[in-house]
Formats: sequence, structure tokens, C-alpha cells
Amino acid sequence: MNVSVKQQETTSNSTQDVCVKIGDSPISDILMAAYITAFVLGLIFNVLTLCPIWQQMRRGNVLGIFLLNLSFSDLLFLLTLPLWINYYKQDHRWKLGAWSCSVAGFFYYSNMYISIYLLCCISVDRCLVVIFPLRCKTYRTSRSAWAQCIMVYVVVILMHIIVLVNDNLKDAHDEKNNNDRCYETFPMEKPVALFNMLRVGIGFILPLLVLAVSYWRVLATVGQSPGLSAQAKRKVRLLSFGVIGIFSMCFAPYHILLLTRSLVFYNSANTDHNGSYCKFEQTMHFFFSCTLALSSLNCVVDPVLYVLVSNGVQEEAKQCWRRYRRTKTTDCVVTSYTRGKSSTNLI
Repeated sequence: MNVSVKQQETTSNSTQDVCVKIGDSPISDILMAAYITAFVLGLIFNVLTLCPIWQQMRRGNVLGIFLLNLSFSDLLFLLTLPLWINYYKQDHRWKLGAWSCSVAGFFYYSNMYISIYLLCCISVDRCLVVIFPLRCKTYRTSRSAWAQCIMVYVVVILMHIIVLVNDNLKDAHDEKNNNDRCYETFPMEKPVALFNMLRVGIGFILPLLVLAVSYWRVLATVGQSPGLSAQAKRKVRLLSFGVIGIFSMCFAPYHILLLTRSLVFYNSANTDHNGSYCKFEQTMHFFFSCTLALSSLNCVVDPVLYVLVSNGVQEEAKQCWRRYRRTKTTDCVVTSYTRGKSSTNLI
């Protein structure tokens, strides 16, 4: 009798320790579908645009260098998606060990912010080309473009290595509550909450301001240029509004909820921490998970948006397609000739 009572008390205590209960729910199916869509479409678009971007980079095109690094970052990001697809297929259960969870999360978040900062580099480069077309030729070199890309990679990776070293990832092997989560730690810890606020400020708000100012200057300069046709001005407007709109759509919901969760954590830290805060996290979990999945769609939009508006990359894509068609036609002719010749020999 005493043993059963103790077991019930232990079970109730372990249940109370769980701040957010994540069980079998339709959430996992929705998230899995979103990540599968991002993985398939992102892989197709990035692979198709890799050849023309590579050709532009070989010719010393500065935009081609930025686009190549952006595609490389998107591809690294896409390689982590099968792990997250499996995670949501198992209903938020990570069965691959804490170490693999650390690596998957490191590449996921690192490449997210590498993509964000590379988009900033591209927007500033476009702004300089439009506003200072002659003066910027001295500074717009392949070496400076590569230096900017390497700097972005080094800074973002170092920041996330520091977080990776200090993260104990107890959520990935929580045997007490029978949880096997990955980067879904509840309640939030103070260092994590502080880093989240830094991510929102430096990783989202600052790049968004850079994008907005750059394309605002581009629109103002292009609008006053009498030498450009109406079609060219329309193309610049579509690019400017498209980049800012897609950037906001993919990354704004995630970072807004991330900031909200961190602020609620700090406000409830000295009060009813395990009561109102856990209820809030339980309510926001579905929406926050959806915004995280929405951010992954950025790797689908990046190649389509920038390649379609870049004349140089468009021409390279057309040439690659012509070479492919020419090769296929030649192969068909050779095959037909070989078949005809073998038939003649048979006769």
C-alpha cells in the first residue's frame, strides 16, 4: 500500500515537472508536411540554379559570389531537414541521441542567420551599384565579396559554437519525464532567454533595417532616373518589395514570438514561474513551432527571387538549358545513326 502511494506521488511529481506537455497531435503532421515541402522544393530550386550561379562566379561577378554562398548556406540548411522531418514524424521525440540533436540544431540555426546576413550583403551591394555606379567599382571586387562572405560565416558560426558549448541539452535525454525532445526546453533558462533577445536584435531587427534602408535608397534613385525604362523600374520595385516582404513573412513571425516568449519568461521569473508561464508556453507552442517551420521556406524563395531578377544569371541559366538540349539532341542523333548502321550491318 505504501509502495503504491509512493509510486503515485512520484508519478504526480514528475508530471508536474513537465512545463509543456507535447504528445501525439496533428501539430507533428502539419510541421512534417511543411518541412517536406521546404526540403523538396528548396533542393530542386537550389540545385537548378547552382550551375548558372557558378558560371557567374567564375566570371568574377560579385553578385554571383554572394548568390553562390547563399545557395551553399541554403543547401547546408536543407541537409538538416530530414532529421527534423523524422523528429516530427516521431511526434516530437528525438531518438538519435543528444549529440546529433546538438549538431542538427547548430547547422539549422547557423545557416538561418548566415542566409539573413548574406541577404543584407546582397541588398547593400545592389544599393551601391544603383547609387554610386562609378565610385563603387573600386571596392566591388571578388576579393572583397569573398571577404564579406567569410566574415559572415565566421561570426555566425562562432556565436553558435559558444551557445553549443554552454547548452547542456537536458531536453534531449530527459528519462525522468519520458521526454526525448530536441531544442524544446521548458521552462526556458536565463542564458537562453538572453541569447534569444540578442538573436532578435542582431539577427533580425538590424538586418531588416539594413534591407529597408538599402531598397528605399534604390527605389528613390531608380524613380528619379530618366534613362531607365518603365519595365526596368517595375522590375526594381518588384525586387525591393519582394525581398522585404518575403524576409518579413519568413522570419518576422518566428522572431516576434521568440522575443515575446523571452520577455514573458523574465517577467514571470520572480512571480508564479511554473504556473502562468507554463500555461503561456503551452498555448504558444503550436504557433511558435509553425513560425519555425515557416522560416525554413526562405531557402525555397531565395534562388527563385534573386536568380529570376538577375539578368546575368538568367542568361547563364538559358545557356545551360541550351547546352543541355543540344547535348540531348546530339545523343539522339548519334543513337539513331548507330542503330541505323547496326541494322545495315545485319542486312
